[in-house]
Amino acid sequence: MNYPATGELADAEPGTLLITNVRPYGEGEPVSVLITDGVITEVGTAATTADRVIDGENNVLLPGLVDIHVHLREPGREDTETIATGSAAAAKGGFTAVFTMANTNPVMDQPVIAESVWYKGQAIGLCDVHPVGSITKGLAGKELTEFGMMVHSDAKVRLFSDDGKCVDNPLIMRRAIEYAKGFDVLLAQHCEDPRLTEGAVAHEGEIAAKLGLRGWPRVAEEAVVARDALLCRDYGNRMHICHASTRGTVELVRWAKDQGIPLTAEVTPHHLLLTDERLTTYDGVNRVNPPLREADDTIALRDALLDGTVDCVSTDHAPHGSEEKCCEFEHARPGMLGLETSLAIVAELFVKSGLADWRFVAKVMSERPAEIVQLPGHGRPIAAGEPANLTIVDPGKTWTVAADDLASKADNTPYENMEFTTKVTTTILRGRLTCVNGEAQAPRN
Repeated sequence: MNYPATGELADAEPGTLLITNVRPYGEGEPVSVLITDGVITEVGTAATTADRVIDGENNVLLPGLVDIHVHLREPGREDTETIATGSAAAAKGGFTAVFTMANTNPVMDQPVIAESVWYKGQAIGLCDVHPVGSITKGLAGKELTEFGMMVHSDAKVRLFSDDGKCVDNPLIMRRAIEYAKGFDVLLAQHCEDPRLTEGAVAHEGEIAAKLGLRGWPRVAEEAVVARDALLCRDYGNRMHICHASTRGTVELVRWAKDQGIPLTAEVTPHHLLLTDERLTTYDGVNRVNPPLREADDTIALRDALLDGTVDCVSTDHAPHGSEEKCCEFEHARPGMLGLETSLAIVAELFVKSGLADWRFVAKVMSERPAEIVQLPGHGRPIAAGEPANLTIVDPGKTWTVAADDLASKADNTPYENMEFTTKVTTTILRGRLTCVNGEAQAPRN
């Protein structure tokens, strides 16, 4: 079963678009890229005219980014984010495809809900928005969602997750794995044993102890990672670990891959950059699930992304209203914005530091996530004959994060007033300009 054909409502942009003076993957001398009817037709072309010409200003050209873990809140919490505002944030962040999680209201456990999200995303046309179905009905962890109905819906759901909650019952997860195998769909697990995290709001460590915050131990995550790796080993379906946050999870994922177990894992920008030292202000914007960990966890996650143990970066973009964050820390809703800042963070940590190059960024933010969810048309090489899903990045653009400047409807960014030196300037979805000069364009419909 394939994904639905993209462009059914948001057709590929007709005509020609010429991008001049860009460096694919940041390599070599600047070239021009010609796009015709939404498809790359020439790279290095000598053409000088087209229906529209963009000067790439010697910047880096990457495949459009793919995020397999976001929360766009629609339906149910349109006061914090909508598919339209989330798509605009994605376009500004360089993304051409995102997967929005099932913890909406109502929960995305019925075909009609998934179809409404899919068609609305296509109508807006700023980003391909793929709905994620819930593993269990109502996220209750008791009864499996009808995977087959979701798979065969117009949205053709290919990814299922109860993210926000863990499928903590091992028998239910075993049945989900067996059921998913029959449809060749991917399960994504939020790894958290709730019996170990009841009332917990911060990483269990020295900082939480000093602040008087109830601690969230690493084992709550790692125990579920280990259990589900073994279930995958014995029952044979692919599984993806959401927001890996501990050094122990890294070790378990590495072991599973060494055993040939079909397990993949993601890491968020905030778990790569931030630590629990930020909690000393008691600012609710720093509360996230799983919590910010200690520096040695952060280092282990960076190393694991570099060596391929952790497969990709996903933002876990989680908008919340100000009243849900401007309160006592233990009552703050967990989650952070991420779509518009993720590329800058990854570039800062890996490219600017000299640890990796732009090919690595393309791999972990575009190619690998598209491979994990088996998404056609995205994460593809920058070459003739490929869909024109692209992003242009200025690697020397200094900018300061300000919530008021973000396209997201919410403002819960932990990076307020933080300065970065890499910025997305242009995003292209099948030849259509969705972000120009760093600003999202108007929705198509």
